Amino acid sequence: MKLIGLIGGTSYHSTIVYYKLINELVGKEIGAQGNPPLLLYSLNIELMRSQDFEKINKTYLEIAQKLEKAGAKAIAICANTPHIVYDFVQPKIAIPILHIAEATGREAKKIGLKKVGLLGNKPTMTKGFIPMYLKSAFKIETIIPAKQYLEQAHHYVSDELTQGIFSVKAKSFFLNQMELLKQRGAEGIILGCTELPLLLKDEDFDIPLLATTDLHAKMITEFILE
Repeated sequence: MKLIGLIGGTSYHSTIVYYKLINELVGKEIGAQGNPPLLLYSLNIELMRSQDFEKINKTYLEIAQKLEKAGAKAIAICANTPHIVYDFVQPKIAIPILHIAEATGREAKKIGLKKVGLLGNKPTMTKGFIPMYLKSAFKIETIIPAKQYLEQAHHYVSDELTQGIFSVKAKSFFLNQMELLKQRGAEGIILGCTELPLLLKDEDFDIPLLATTDLHAKMITEFILE
């Protein structure tokens, strides 16, 4: 099995989900008698909340280099938003970063989606690192909620979901956003926050929900077992 370097901490809830999923998925393939070797670097979520992207880029590069030096054969970032560092970090290391949008795009293409809605925190929805990747690699169009809803979405993700709070109000808000995105032509919805699949389930809506964490964990597992 290949050694993977995981960068977590944003949030620790999402890191736990990644660690559990990867071990479970590998276990299904190799049996319960073993588990994959993993390197985990968990940083302080305050770094991402600072929105100091120069510092964020520099820190993720330093961590990726440490994991590479320690023997990792690839890097996996255990959250959606930190993938904003991909274009800065990837050219500066010799091992691949397993991009969450690659995993998402593969699934969207597999089920024939050409236009998807994206939910997450404000940077994930507005900075373009997921929509641009999907457009470039898979020719899939991505739409996000209307401007007046972005701050509320960000509040629920950053102030509730990443702190382990899953409220009825949050679920109602995101279900409404999903309906609005569907009305604008979305054929599926990307749950672009690791905690969103803990709040929203497939049976809650009538078009496909793409849980980025689950899809990413499957891609990471495939790489480990190659």
